[in-house]
Amino acid sequence: MPGNSWSDPVLPLSAEERQIQENLQRHVEMLAQTIGERNVWNAGSLDTAAMYIRSILVNLGYEVRTQSFDSRGTSVQNIEVELPGASAPEEIIVVGAHYDSVQGGPGANDNASGIAALLEIARLLDGMGAIRTLRLVAFANEEQPFSGGPEMGSRVYAERSRQRGEQIKGMLSLETIGYYSDQAGSQHYPFPYSHFYPDTGNFIGFVSNPSSWRLVRQAVGAFRTSTAFPSEAVAAPEWIRGVGWSDHASFWQAGYPAIMITDTAFFRYPHYHDETDTPEKLDYESLARVTRGLVDVVVELAGGEDAGVLHTSIK
Repeated sequence: MPGNSWSDPVLPLSAEERQIQENLQRHVEMLAQTIGERNVWNAGSLDTAAMYIRSILVNLGYEVRTQSFDSRGTSVQNIEVELPGASAPEEIIVVGAHYDSVQGGPGANDNASGIAALLEIARLLDGMGAIRTLRLVAFANEEQPFSGGPEMGSRVYAERSRQRGEQIKGMLSLETIGYYSDQAGSQHYPFPYSHFYPDTGNFIGFVSNPSSWRLVRQAVGAFRTSTAFPSEAVAAPEWIRGVGWSDHASFWQAGYPAIMITDTAFFRYPHYHDETDTPEKLDYESLARVTRGLVDVVVELAGGEDAGVLHTSIK
């Protein structure tokens, strides 16, 4: 992978990052505390979460589109905004996160953290000019029993994109990104990766399958160039536990390059899929640093005004 993971002490938060931190914490607390468990078995809460996401995006000045579909007799929806590209609008970068939570859990880290980052990326990208079209999407129904099935929101979305012949050049899935630890032994990986990656869970991970190796290299390279925060990356076979456990896998199935950006979830987070996955468990300073770095990644992949012409190398 290009570049090196940041290994020096992190710098104090900038004024911009402090604002990001405050916004992230507000979004997570709204979704995981005020609204709470949100899935088709708590349809009212799922609808309230969708309304909250839409309201934030509308207040930012975006035109919000929804893709509704039926799930267990309930109408659920993917929520999307688009920033049209200037010179290559037919080429699309998708950034997505799921807003549902597991049954029995409030889902602060999984995945209010990803939605909070998505909303902040939308705020920070306001007015950005880019070569490619950028779509920001909040997906329904990532959790079981929908994961990998026909009622998974990202699968519904990716299949529609394929049917339309859309040229999605890369998809980034923001999945469980809010928990970090400087304690040795806090990070665990399955064999054989436990021999090659650190045992301290203080980094953000970039994960792809072998066919998306170009995208993961470009994404982690952009992050390391701009962001003073530890990062690790891997292009691993899909049969390894956890590699395909999020919305990026829906895009693999549709033939698109995609990666997951994650704190590695159950390989690190002790409250994964538990009723104890609550907002106070998250490290909002680190989440703010990661979110700000992901803005630079998105800008570069979309060929933004400050990103050069990277768009020519993504295949």
